[in-house]
Amino acid sequence: QVQLVESGGGLVQAGGSLRLSCAASGTILSIRTMAWYRQAPGKQRELVANIASDGTTVKADSVKGRFTVSRDNAKNTVYLQMNSLKPEDTAVYYCNYNLKTDRFSTYAFYWGQGTQVTVSS
Repeated sequence: QVQLVESGGGLVQAGGSLRLSCAASGTILSIRTMAWYRQAPGKQRELVANIASDGTTVKADSVKGRFTVSRDNAKNTVYLQMNSLKPEDTAVYYCNYNLKTDRFSTYAFYWGQGTQVTVSS
């Protein structure tokens, strides 16, 4: 059973920084993409950033220049460094992994439970 656990959310003033972490545990053979999504109240869940196994990253236009995604493959962990936070960044942030648990399985997507980020003006 694979479990993703996020940490690092909280309340911060506009212009501040937070660093989110997401660690995966359980039986994992290979992880392709690690990603961060967010969902604000009344809005659809949206991609914030992802990072492929080769280190290639994709980021939403709204966070370019402010957020950095990175990964530690040895720890099965993905990070999201968020700088210059704005009130519109307020949302529940979810990590998402595309992984394979063993050589007989296929790649599948797994979600964390989410962590709240609140940016006050």
